[in-house]
Amino acid sequence: MNKITRRQALSATAGALTALGLAGATAHAAVTGSRTAAPTTPAGTVDEVYQGRRIRIVPASGGGNDHGGHHGGHQSPGQPTVLIDGRELHVMRNADGSWISVINHYETFSGPLPLARAAVRELQGATLVPMGGM
Repeated sequence: MNKITRRQALSATAGALTALGLAGATAHAAVTGSRTAAPTTPAGTVDEVYQGRRIRIVPASGGGNDHGGHHGGHQSPGQPTVLIDGRELHVMRNADGSWISVINHYETFSGPLPLARAAVRELQGATLVPMGGM
């Protein structure tokens, strides 16, 4: 009998939950006729409202001028820019491919979008404070 590690089980669960979330969002958009991204959004860019907060994710290769007001320079080269209500959420990709943020640095996520959604939930309506804004 094959045994799986806790990390493998959590990773599989996170992947399944992400797939369910995407399926639910697609079904909701089909029923309500809403769209989460504008038709002119560059490929790979995410622009959605989640629990009343605007999440925007711009891939690192998305060109230098369309970062939604990103000026911080906190991201490592090759990292996407993740914005919540126009404020940058510092994110980092781990060696195993999982993602963490300054909001959820003890919990890993399968990608920037699930990470941003978890940050919105964790913020509970509070404003995201920039890394250098303390």
